[in-house]
Order: sequence, then C-alpha cells, then structure tokens
Amino acid sequence: MRNPAVRFLLAVLVTALAAVGATLALYWIWTELLDGAQVSIHGWIALGLGLFGTGGLAWLLMSLAFRSSREGWDDRADDSLGRRD
Repeated sequence: MRNPAVRFLLAVLVTALAAVGATLALYWIWTELLDGAQVSIHGWIALGLGLFGTGGLAWLLMSLAFRSSREGWDDRADDSLGRRD
C-alpha cells in the first residue's frame, strides 16, 4: 500500500469502526447497568461528537509532533536563555 490516499482512507475506516465499536460497547454497558435506561438522541449526538472530536484532536496533535520531529522544527527552537543539555 504505497498510495497515501488509500492508506489515509484505511486509517479513517479503522478509526470509524473503532468508534462504532466503542459506542456499541458503551450502549451495552449503559443498558445493562442502568436496567434499560434510554439515551436520548441528544445524548447520542454528544457521545458521537465527543468520540470523533477526541480522536481528531489526538490525530492532529500526534501528526504535528511527528512532523516537527521529521522536519527539525525542534532543532531550530530559540535558546535565548542559554540553557544547554
């Protein structure tokens, strides 16, 4: 799989499947522990936004960290206080 578009789509698919699996597991736990208590549509929307928002933020921050490491942004940081390792 050398095509970046295919790799990206595969990563999105795996992430989406993991989110669906986590949502279904939470639904099962919710109904078993609370004797069939129902989640409103607003609760499902909030849960979905929270899952995808958290996953997206984690992906963004990790990609920035990897890019910074690969492109040497950390090496070019200003050391105006004169600290050295």
